[in-house]
Amino acid sequence: MRRRLVNSSSVRSVGWSDGTLELEYVNGYVYQYFDVPQPTYAALLAAPSVGAYINKHIKPYYEFREI
Repeated sequence: MRRRLVNSSSVRSVGWSDGTLELEYVNGYVYQYFDVPQPTYAALLAAPSVGAYINKHIKPYYEFREI
């Protein structure tokens, strides 16, 4: 999956494809979150704080796995 770099102290890059959101953290860990709608991904990219958006709108609501 192609990811794009983001301006964040905790997240290095994010990508989205067919409902799967992929997050690469600065510590090197990569997580995939499933069934994430495209508008949620767009809102993540537009958020003033990527990390805060993930903690509030992604982590509590979507199933995930570490890859």
